[in-house]
Amino acid sequence: QVQLVESGGGWVQPGGSLRLSCAASGRSISRDVVAWFRQVPGKEREFVAAVFRSGGSIYYADSVKGRFTISRDNARNMVYLQMTNLKQEGTAAYHCAAGASVILSSIRLKEAYPNWGQGTQVTVSS
Repeated sequence: QVQLVESGGGWVQPGGSLRLSCAASGRSISRDVVAWFRQVPGKEREFVAAVFRSGGSIYYADSVKGRFTISRDNARNMVYLQMTNLKQEGTAAYHCAAGASVILSSIRLKEAYPNWGQGTQVTVSS
C-alpha cells in the first residue's frame, strides 16, 4: 500500500501562484498514473491533471489548461502541481491520487484511483 501526503497549500490572492507537492511512501509510484483532483465541500471531487508513468503523457482539465503544470520525480517518489494565475474558483482541497492500473479512458475518473492523500487546502481570495 502506498501512502500519499500533500503539502504546499495556503492562501493566495487571485492571480497568484502556488506549488503543491505530493510525497509517496511505502512503495515506488514510478509505475503508477498519478493525478491531482480538487474538491469543494458539497461538491464532487473533480479532475485537475494527470501524468502517465513515463511523464510523457499529461492531461489537464480545461479549466486549468495553460495555468497549471503537473510533473513527477520518480527518483524522489514525488508529484508536483505548479499553479499560476489562480482564480477564486480554484479554492478547494487538492488531493493527490495514484493508481497502477489506471487506463487512458479512465484517467479523469476519481473511481480509477485506489490511493489518495488527505489533501491540502488552497484558498484564493483577495
